[in-house]
Amino acid sequence: MTPISRRIIRQLPGAVALLMVLAAFFVVRLPEAPAATRSDVAKRYGFQPMNIALPGGYRQQTIRRVNKDYKHIDAWISSVGAGVAMNDLDGDGLPNDLCVTDPRIDQVVVTPAPGARSQRYAPFALTTGSLPMNPAIAPMGCAPGDFNEDGRMDLLVYYWGRTPVVQLARPDAKGLAAASYTPVEVVPNNGGGTYTGPEWNSNAVAVDDFDGDGHLDFYIGNYFPHGPVLDDRKSGGVAMNRSLSNASNGGEDYFFRWTGATGGSTPAVTFQRVDNALPAKISKGWVLGAGANDLDGDQLPELYLAQDHGTDALLYNLSRPGKIEFQAVHGRRTPGLPKSKRIGDDSFKGMGVDFADFDHDGLYDMFVSNITTSFGIQESNLHFFNTAADQADLRARLRDGDAPWTDRSTKVGTAWSGWAWDVKAADFDNSGDPAIAQTTGFVKGEVNRWPQLQELAASNDLTVEHPRFWPHVTAGDDIAGSQRLAFFAKDRDGSYVNVADRLGLAIPVPTRGIAVGDADGDGKLDMAVARQWDEPVFYRNTSGSRGSYLNLRLLHDTASGKGTLPAAGSPAVGAQVTVTTPDGRKHLARVDGGSGHSGKRSNEIHLGLGANVTGPVQVRLRWRDRSGQVREQTLQLTPGRHTLLLGVQAKEK
Repeated sequence: MTPISRRIIRQLPGAVALLMVLAAFFVVRLPEAPAATRSDVAKRYGFQPMNIALPGGYRQQTIRRVNKDYKHIDAWISSVGAGVAMNDLDGDGLPNDLCVTDPRIDQVVVTPAPGARSQRYAPFALTTGSLPMNPAIAPMGCAPGDFNEDGRMDLLVYYWGRTPVVQLARPDAKGLAAASYTPVEVVPNNGGGTYTGPEWNSNAVAVDDFDGDGHLDFYIGNYFPHGPVLDDRKSGGVAMNRSLSNASNGGEDYFFRWTGATGGSTPAVTFQRVDNALPAKISKGWVLGAGANDLDGDQLPELYLAQDHGTDALLYNLSRPGKIEFQAVHGRRTPGLPKSKRIGDDSFKGMGVDFADFDHDGLYDMFVSNITTSFGIQESNLHFFNTAADQADLRARLRDGDAPWTDRSTKVGTAWSGWAWDVKAADFDNSGDPAIAQTTGFVKGEVNRWPQLQELAASNDLTVEHPRFWPHVTAGDDIAGSQRLAFFAKDRDGSYVNVADRLGLAIPVPTRGIAVGDADGDGKLDMAVARQWDEPVFYRNTSGSRGSYLNLRLLHDTASGKGTLPAAGSPAVGAQVTVTTPDGRKHLARVDGGSGHSGKRSNEIHLGLGANVTGPVQVRLRWRDRSGQVREQTLQLTPGRHTLLLGVQAKEK
């Protein structure tokens, strides 16, 4: 054997190992569409980033103060809380007002959307007035809604460290300012001074008429078990999830059923807390996202709960006026289908959910965000397509406990994006096909902590619930901190392509909430994005429209309360719209009361109709009037903007 041969033999194991590493890299590397395809798809869209005005004078923080037992994972505990909602708060007929939850200042800020009419009022932070508070309380989100039914939009604010508060718009206000709102407790608590009530840690809200009585209710999902998570004076009274895939020791969830309201100079609203509407295991999941929508056509909204640490829940609505009741449904077990891909039985880390009819069959599909990071936690998003024959078949199967949706995320190209959170499906180019905008990223720093997190993922569930066994994740540590917003758009072959980088959306900053709405009334949906520990951003839609559109403001046909603050009307939350275009394609949408992780879309309905639609289209409406009666009507509407008053009949305003 020659010296060269011996040298080759000695180097052979290293060469084989290198080849195996390279092969493993290419096997697990996420698939990516060719550059030419991504460029072609991206040409249909355009967004202009704009700064969102925020009030000054507040002390800024970069990490939260937390319970002493959480001190070594304070960056982990500080990873949520940025949120944004888009709506019409000043009654000018456009969803050009933002409600921003900013953890840097622990304030809920109302501010005009940037653009031509951004000087209508100065940005301001909401106050809780004489309601009791304490330093261990922080806001987590803001959900707009006309809760006292006077035609003006109020704001439901939820927290870590206390029960939620409704900020009711004052009709005698002369414009938008902190004094324009009256804060009202949802749960009766102690009087003024220091808050000593229940320490809820709320992270998800869904607003809808859950019992079908014609009035707005809401669901609130709590993440950590009730306790002093943000109280740095205390040690103990807190816990972590009992499992990373099947935990049910989180904070208990609740429904609040509307029972009455008044307007005038001292507005008020009251709710009945419903404690037993969900099975205990579901109620005490670690929920991060919630979506309400009527899936089977009975005008009672189903509820999807995206549970961190596993086992999401799709809840079929069995309620009746005065009684909120749900039944959990599950995907069928079929050969080759992993348990982690089945509705109601998955083990992924659910963060957000949204609904759309992606295949135009007249039935709602669903998109669920999960953690999808290569060489980290490689789960997948869940892009559920409805497989029922029609709405009647869907209703029958849901009543039998069967959830007929199947995940096609890998096939259509939406399976992987990053450590994902909020998601909004919306037609940004009026092509008739919704795109999917999704926030990603976790904790931004300099020291990579993925190895320690992977060790935790492989540990015994008996140790996971104890904070002391968790690896350090504190200031300066990084887990998925440079991941970027995802923007999946549909290609000609029906697959989806992430073109965020081509659109200037792929900024390496963790993002959380997404709100969408046509803020400037130009017929194209804009987007606001909340960033965790960074400034929020507004994206004005500059896309060249690929078709006509239908923008509908659906309002209850009831008189608004008198006052100096304009009343644009009370949105008919839960109303359903089915548009059929001349080519037979169906387009579904509903008046969304507030679904997702920490982003809340406008109450307006916006549907792109495509390039071939120029004349009137058939619009089928279904809604509940204020008495709870289900109504239905079919109209012919021309493309463009319409305001419809919904009572016994639908009338254009």
